[in-house]
Formats: sequence, C-alpha cells, structure tokens
Amino acid sequence: MTRRKLVAGNWKMNGSRASLAELDGIAAAAAAAPGVDVAVAVPSTLIAPAAERVPGLQIGAEDVHEAESGAHTGCVSAAMVVEAGARFTIVGHSERRMDQGETSHDAWAKAAAARRAGLHVISCCGETEAERDADRAERVVQAQIEKSVPDNADGSWFTLAYEPRWAIGTGRTPTLEQIAAIHAIARAKLRMLIGDAADGVRILYGGSVTGENAATILACENVDGALVGGASLTAAKFVPIIEAAAGL
Repeated sequence: MTRRKLVAGNWKMNGSRASLAELDGIAAAAAAAPGVDVAVAVPSTLIAPAAERVPGLQIGAEDVHEAESGAHTGCVSAAMVVEAGARFTIVGHSERRMDQGETSHDAWAKAAAARRAGLHVISCCGETEAERDADRAERVVQAQIEKSVPDNADGSWFTLAYEPRWAIGTGRTPTLEQIAAIHAIARAKLRMLIGDAADGVRILYGGSVTGENAATILACENVDGALVGGASLTAAKFVPIIEAAAGL
C-alpha cells in the first residue's frame, strides 16, 4: 500500500506570537509539495493564532488530557484544542513519559479522547538508551504499541511515531538498519492488533531529523514520514525536510 509521507513538527515549549512568522515559509513549502502532508504542533497558547495565520497548514496540539473536563488544573482537553483550531494532537511523547511519568495506557486513553473529539492522533513509542544497550529495544517498542494503540485505530485518524529517546535533541540517530528494523517490527505488531487496517497507518521516525539526513531516513521501508523537533522551529531548517520527503 502506498502511504503519503507526513512531515510533522513539534515545537515543544518554544515559540511566541512573533515566532508564528516562521509558519509562512513552512506553509509555502507545504503548498509546493502537494504529495506530502505537513503538520506543526505548537504550544496550546499558539494554536488559535497559528490556525488563523496559516489556515492551509495542519496545526495541532502537543498533548491533550484524557478527560473531557474536570478538576485538572493546567491541562487542556481535546475539545478545547479543537475549538482553538487544532486538527491533530501528539500523545505519548517520550518527554511526557520522562518528565511527567506518563505511561502507554495514558497514551491509549488520550488517543481515545482525541478520536472522540475528531482529532487525528500521532502516538509515540521508543526505547531509552539503556534499553537499546541492553538489546531490549524491540521488546520495549512492541509492548508500548500493544498498550497504547486503540482497537479501532486506522490510518484515517491514527499515526504511529517511533522516536528512540536517546536520539531526541542529541544529534545522534540510529543506523538506517536499526530504524528499518524497528519500523518493520512496529508494522508487524500493528497487524497483530488491528489487522489489515495496519497497512494504512503511517509510521513516522523521530529523533534528530535534519535536512541533511532526512532523505536517507525517509527512504527506508516502512518509514512514512518524520516527527521533527528542534528543526521544525524555523522554516530554514524545516523546509529542507519537507523538500526531501517531496523528492522521494
């Protein structure tokens, strides 16, 4: 099955209204690459102005709470980010797992809540450096997928992202062979869980993706795009990744 490439940015806790000017160049590059889907997750304070500034670009949230409402100080619900203009959300990001102690079950609950609100979901999985060094990466990723993927997941609204935690923001990346191996295992696990629907689910790679390495990473089998952190903060660094995806 041919799956469209998706290049998604994650601004994390960065950005201001002035930073939204970077989206102009990103939106222009997305328009010039009609065969590639381009999306950017921004802090919740920037969702509304970002969606208003670049209506043709998919703007999303970096996280949502699993509850629809309630006494959850400082959290935002899926319905809230939809109202602000978000079209997708990230769940289960490694930094949420590390910093907030979130689990794969939390990612599952958030994905279900996001689906109910009409959001597309990018659900993350990935091993730590210690787990990789102990030759446990495959088992860890399989277990995370099993616990985080909703039973009704399909490619119309669900995307999986493999992001080895030790490669995020470090400048280190796994070898192409390591990336391809985990993506193949992830695809096989998805097939076990959701059957033929797995063939329509895109699997992104995330972890120190740059304009220099994007083309070779995106050419790997079962790599259907990239989840990009720091390089998505500026058009100058993000656009070359979009162009690399468009060139495949």
